[in-house]
Amino acid sequence: MPPAAPAYQSTLGHPSFASIGFFFLVILVTLVITWWAGRKTRTSTEYYAAGRGISAMQNGFALAGDYMSAASFLGISGMVALKGYDGMIYATGWLVGWPALMFLVAEPLRNLGKFTFADVVAYRLRQGPVRIAAAVGGILTTIFYTIAQMVGSGSLIALMFGMPFVLAEVLVGAVMLLYVLFGDMLATTWVQIVKAILLLCGVTVLTGLVLSRFGFSLPALYRAATDLYPNQNLLVPGDLTRSPVDAISLGLALMFGLLGLPHILMRFYTVPDAKAARVSVLYATGLIGYFYVIIPIVGFGAAVLLSVKGAGGSVLALGQEVVRGFDKGGNMAAPLLAEALWGSAFLGFIAAVAFATILAVVAGLTLAGASAYSHDIYLSVIKKGRATEEEQLETARIATVAFGVVAVALGIAFQGQNVAFLVGLAFAIAASANFPALLMSIVWRRFTTWGAVWSILVGAASSVGSIVLSETVWVDLFHFEHAIFPLKNPAIFSMSAAFLAGIVVSLLTPEPEARRKFESEKLRTYLGVGAE
Repeated sequence: MPPAAPAYQSTLGHPSFASIGFFFLVILVTLVITWWAGRKTRTSTEYYAAGRGISAMQNGFALAGDYMSAASFLGISGMVALKGYDGMIYATGWLVGWPALMFLVAEPLRNLGKFTFADVVAYRLRQGPVRIAAAVGGILTTIFYTIAQMVGSGSLIALMFGMPFVLAEVLVGAVMLLYVLFGDMLATTWVQIVKAILLLCGVTVLTGLVLSRFGFSLPALYRAATDLYPNQNLLVPGDLTRSPVDAISLGLALMFGLLGLPHILMRFYTVPDAKAARVSVLYATGLIGYFYVIIPIVGFGAAVLLSVKGAGGSVLALGQEVVRGFDKGGNMAAPLLAEALWGSAFLGFIAAVAFATILAVVAGLTLAGASAYSHDIYLSVIKKGRATEEEQLETARIATVAFGVVAVALGIAFQGQNVAFLVGLAFAIAASANFPALLMSIVWRRFTTWGAVWSILVGAASSVGSIVLSETVWVDLFHFEHAIFPLKNPAIFSMSAAFLAGIVVSLLTPEPEARRKFESEKLRTYLGVGAE
């Protein structure tokens, strides 16, 4: 465990009976739900789409649970604690994508697809090339998104139980595989619903406790923060991004990345019809909006209330120093604040909810990654649609184990990064590799097979390549002196490249058959004729 800031005492690393009790209770409940739901799985439709029997409200809560991940809870609160106002760009960016999702993608996705977003892109195009490319984009997105969850969960378990980070990552990976291998989409849905309710309740209580220290006055909280950090301008933007281009690039990734996240898009196949898909987005937007309004208060509260004062009011350790002492990425701000406000039992509850949050999201990501291989490549390309239900489920479970091993390894490699920042990179890949091809396949008549393939591959390659050459990997991970790519988030470059590649290649490779099928596709897109 890294050394904490001087003069600050915490039970993190020295678990109490109350904290451990809460922790294992939440985990046990979610595992029981997984076991209960998993017994009913017999077909691939039940495994991937919960038999399409989830109601709009249930799916709305599950969508919110899937979206309010470690990045939302641990990452944003930590980033606000360390960076102030700038940390709120993530809360804002992740919220504003939901109206676009509802009006642009939700209904066509539900009407055209079956299990993955590749079903939509390949609907009127040649199946093989499109599905292989889409699987590449989907798997890359889920892997990068999973890195953030694994870093957050590893940091939490390592500090909670006082164990090495590597061992914590391995344990997290093992429990995550239990969720997926013995459950399915129905199990994941119910775990997400329970987790969303617990998380909203926990953060509401935490926010109320913070505000109670300042007479339930936000100005008083902000005034205390500016008084404690006079040289940081916590209420002024501009410290997180280096230039307007970097800020715009990050905003594009956060907004449009949502429309390319495979584990979110999969959820629209769990509801009976397109109307339920739209209504579920409405529920999710309200729940997520409420969460993102209050989570920055937790961050500012940590910056102020975790500060250690000595006799006469002198400051021995600032809250930011305390947070960095436990995790340099700031990811432990919310659990530390919970302990400071209401003791080790509340710490155990918040840590358990955070861990369940991570596990449920990782389970959904793993399911999405496994389906990208088993449905888009194994069934549709290798087996040409002729695999049995048993073969599909077996392939999905093998892919799940492989995905879990990769997730653990990458989580170890990215130790110490802020999880909200890491998810921002995953959103950049989703906005570049998946969203342009998905949108053009729905709205553009002249979109072709090779236009889709090149859009996905160019978006994936340019976004991942830019991330590797940026400061995050090239300097922080590989320890080179200077980054080759100047931006910390590449979306403005890679998303533009994906759209340009899709348009240019489609114009150079006209496909009359795809253009002819566009008319019949419109009937299914907007009227639901023939939807599964």
